[in-house]
Amino acid sequence: MFSGLICVLTIIISIPIPATQGFINIGDAGVMICGLLFGPVIGGLSGGIGSSLADVLLGYTIYAPGTFIIKGLEGFLVGIIANPKRNYQKINYRDILAVLAGGSLMAYGYFLYEIFIFGVPAAVYELILNGIIQFGVGGVIALIFIATARKPIIDNLPQVFDKVFSSKEKNKN
Repeated sequence: MFSGLICVLTIIISIPIPATQGFINIGDAGVMICGLLFGPVIGGLSGGIGSSLADVLLGYTIYAPGTFIIKGLEGFLVGIIANPKRNYQKINYRDILAVLAGGSLMAYGYFLYEIFIFGVPAAVYELILNGIIQFGVGGVIALIFIATARKPIIDNLPQVFDKVFSSKEKNKN
């Protein structure tokens, strides 16, 4: 379900970048939200699958393998750092650190991927766009969403979170 959401977020706003045959999108917001809400496994799998599926559907297949790994690692890293099973009702400094780390990993991951495909000049150009626009907008959307919606979502759907994080896990940490 979350892979589909990330795929739609990636497709809904996609601004082509001719220099690298890539595009800017808001899918990172979904990747980060999944990691912030549900942890590393769901964040990583949803981020990798949903984002790479969007690459294929939009015709950016050259990016799909890299996207699967980069966005998967982004969601995983956000989930590990935020550790939502431990503090899953309010926003805290770990959420901000998680978004900063995950967004940085995404921007530099694509930078390295694009060096091998297009060379350094195009990769630097895309690094600026990924690092400022995609990471910045996605991170802000994710943090605003988490700050306003995390507690109401968890309070109204406790059975979902009980399945994702067993009572033992929540109480243990």
